[in-house]
Amino acid sequence: MSLDLFLENLLSPPVLFFFLGVAATLARSDLEIPGPIAKLFSLYLLWAIGFKGGVALREAGLDSEAFVPVLAATVLSALTPVVVFPLLRPRFGVDDACALAATYGSVSVVTFITAVDFLEAREIAYGGEMIAALALMESPPIVVALLLRQLFDRRTSGTRQVPAIVRSSLTSGPVFLLLGSLAAGILTGPEGFEPLRPFCYDIFHGVLVLFLLESGIVAGRRLRELRGTGGTAVLVGIALPLANAGVGCVIAYLLGLTPGNALLFTILAASASYIAVPAVIRMAVPEANTGLYLPMSLGVTFPFNVCIGIPLYLSIIQAVWPATA
Repeated sequence: MSLDLFLENLLSPPVLFFFLGVAATLARSDLEIPGPIAKLFSLYLLWAIGFKGGVALREAGLDSEAFVPVLAATVLSALTPVVVFPLLRPRFGVDDACALAATYGSVSVVTFITAVDFLEAREIAYGGEMIAALALMESPPIVVALLLRQLFDRRTSGTRQVPAIVRSSLTSGPVFLLLGSLAAGILTGPEGFEPLRPFCYDIFHGVLVLFLLESGIVAGRRLRELRGTGGTAVLVGIALPLANAGVGCVIAYLLGLTPGNALLFTILAASASYIAVPAVIRMAVPEANTGLYLPMSLGVTFPFNVCIGIPLYLSIIQAVWPATA
């Protein structure tokens, strides 16, 4: 990985403010962003990234070139738990392996948004189809992980839960807003976008910085919950995104994606959910240890991807992609 690219990312305002949030927690500071404001930041980021992606998708056109990577991303998210679940079941048990398989098959919207900001800061183009991939990758791994749990644990009633899980995943606030904003961007196109351009771009980076500050505060609190795992959870929380990123990068290469789309495809494969999955798993698998899968995704995998993963993956792509031209 290019040291300059790594340092540039590490010293970028979003990453620095994420670490400021972690430092505030470790220093036992009373720094805190009120919950309603943090939720507003989250809603804004989802709206902005979805709407911009819809407009970009409208400009690019809804053809097979855009459809194939979206389909590939969705299939990849559904198959990831099939690999992760049997690998983790001997160490963590059926319930926690189910939660982790869903977590690492699904995606992190904030990691994706940070990668988009990373690309835009370097004026690297990307396509709106990756926004569609983001929205469609959230639910399939949750359903697959729960089905795997049913197969390996006779305590579960299983298939009767699946329709409700799919419905709740697609209608959950973050996914619904993202899909709706994507649709609005497609319908309005560049003409409808122009009046909102200042709101979509000018304040985006400032809101992202404040949101990552709040994420750092939450992550710092969650890290303490991993002390009893003997380091295994931390190793898994780094190894899984690296392995998934490798698979995603190979698929992006085979599909012939542009460098910008390739990075977003790779980061989608590498990220881990800490919003949608906990909301579902808490209801569907209450036996799973929330103090394991949530701190792993938010306290280990998220900062790893944001600080190291994004510049690492882009460095690999930039090293390989020119040779394929």
